[in-house]
Amino acid sequence: MIRVLIADDQDMVRTGFRMIVDAQDDMEVVADVADGVDAVRTARELRPDVCLLDIRMPGLDGLQVTRQLAGPDVADPLKVVVVTTFDLDEYVHSALTGGASGFLLKDAGPALLLEAIRAAHRGDALVSPQITVRLLEHFADAPAAEPVVAEQPSEPLTARELDVVRATAQGRTNTEIGEELYLSLSTVKTHLASVQAKVGARNRVEIAAWAWRNNILG
Repeated sequence: MIRVLIADDQDMVRTGFRMIVDAQDDMEVVADVADGVDAVRTARELRPDVCLLDIRMPGLDGLQVTRQLAGPDVADPLKVVVVTTFDLDEYVHSALTGGASGFLLKDAGPALLLEAIRAAHRGDALVSPQITVRLLEHFADAPAAEPVVAEQPSEPLTARELDVVRATAQGRTNTEIGEELYLSLSTVKTHLASVQAKVGARNRVEIAAWAWRNNILG
């Protein structure tokens, strides 16, 4: 069973998410909380497989909770999916660089929500397609006065690894990448693992963020 924690300050949202998750044979909600402080405390106590976090909550907001549960400095990070009404660029970027394994809008629908939970649980990630496009535009339009600083990998990426990185940054799943590039699923995973090691990323979301920051998509 995939154990899920829900954190949202709206009772109806928590109830709706709980109904969707608990209706699945492979998932269960282990807790739902209404503020960020309780989210951190409960998540650390129960160690759920996936945390669903809203952004605007009392106490601590979802971005602060994400950093405390899944940030780069966390020794044993949890899987976090941010689900929010707000798709502001700065929120998305902060969530993903703060360790989130996914970013969805609340109107994405139950199917995408469940897909994001399962993706996070297996170490994959899912970002709403429209969010990916907004992020790409955000980095492409970065002001000239604040140039994007290239972060050199420890070893050069191969041409195939770059192909996989570009597809990842466009929001493709592993299966979609394999179909697009005519690669087996295991080969896609091997390329992603190699890229993670070379660029110092912990997951595919950080790979995508690295690609966006360094204009890998052109």
